[in-house]
Amino acid sequence: MGDSWIQSFAAVRPRPELASRICVPPYDVVTTEEARRMAADNPLSFFWVSRPEIAFPPGWDPHAPVVYERGRARFEELLRSGALYEEERPAFYVYRLRTGSHQQLGLVGVADCEAYLRGDIRRHELTRPDKEDDRTRHIEVLNAQTGPAYLVYRAMADLDGYLAERAAGEPEVDFEAEDGVRHSVWTVADPDGMKRIAAACAQLPRLYIADGHHRTAAAARVYQKRRGAGRSRYFLAVMFPHDQLRILPYHRLVRDWGGLNETEFLGRLVQVGELGPGNGRPGRHEVDVFVGGRWHRVRFRNVPDAAVDAVGALDVSLLQNRVLGPLLGIEDPRTSPRLEFAGGAVGPEGLEAAVRSGRAVCAFAMHATEMEDLLAIADRGAIMPPKSTWFEPKLRDGLFSHRL
Repeated sequence: MGDSWIQSFAAVRPRPELASRICVPPYDVVTTEEARRMAADNPLSFFWVSRPEIAFPPGWDPHAPVVYERGRARFEELLRSGALYEEERPAFYVYRLRTGSHQQLGLVGVADCEAYLRGDIRRHELTRPDKEDDRTRHIEVLNAQTGPAYLVYRAMADLDGYLAERAAGEPEVDFEAEDGVRHSVWTVADPDGMKRIAAACAQLPRLYIADGHHRTAAAARVYQKRRGAGRSRYFLAVMFPHDQLRILPYHRLVRDWGGLNETEFLGRLVQVGELGPGNGRPGRHEVDVFVGGRWHRVRFRNVPDAAVDAVGALDVSLLQNRVLGPLLGIEDPRTSPRLEFAGGAVGPEGLEAAVRSGRAVCAFAMHATEMEDLLAIADRGAIMPPKSTWFEPKLRDGLFSHRL
């Protein structure tokens, strides 16, 4: 792929003893209210930087220029006070996430916007213009990328083995977040180590965006606007081998019947596939629906051959094309106010609770999208339906920033 598409950089990082107080979940997995609650009584919380609207009264326009300026002021304040500091020289970083028996080991560096624009860093999702505009303005005003894109590469023994070697020592940053995920970081700043990582990265044929399509698109827009000035050509990224990642299902909640009733809906569902009892944990090419106080399982008939139509064979596509669209009248899942998405950390019990409380009339429990499906679809240059994948555990914002 070439020597320069993944590079070392001088990261902005938290003082190790403050990392647990500074670092927060990604800006786009929490609501403004959740961010406000989590940052309350903690002036070090990175939410003051990544979600600066929390400094303003509820109802304030989150995209007003003064909001982004406030984020910049808080970022600079954290640097001035020494809570955050910028490394003096470029390095790579090894980042481990551990929860229960699961662990994943990634490489932190900066990736080339040109590689993204020419398709060597593949996407699998469309972006929403409003979300892209928001992150573009955030990067421009702060003159920094304050959260990493989450990238995947096909596992490579040389690179994976070396990262594991470097992670055998004592981590410099090591803390357990409020959700029980342990975050640990090691620096690779020695010339031999950096050369070895750069050489391994040069062998990678391709990278894939797992999470962070809006961050990546925004970074590329800033690069194009600035014509590559400063360090704008590169965007902050953490890259993991595909075989260490965990994709959880992304469930669907429907808010109303759209003119049908429960009995009519179940009657029509029989035309879509074989109907039987479910438990909220369906297999591939199945979906479980919670309605009328119990789970039903639909096994789809006539599933397209994934070798011919990889997108059409996805469970989220089957649900959309055969149930949500034709039966419930939800034509565009990206924009429909009648549809709500529930990330994979929400289990069957959470979906049941949403229906019992009246928040939804029914819930669809999905099977998780397979990593190989994601890679195959991205390799073809195709796009997955919205909310097809939920990666868990999530990276932390504030652990690494990249000043431009």
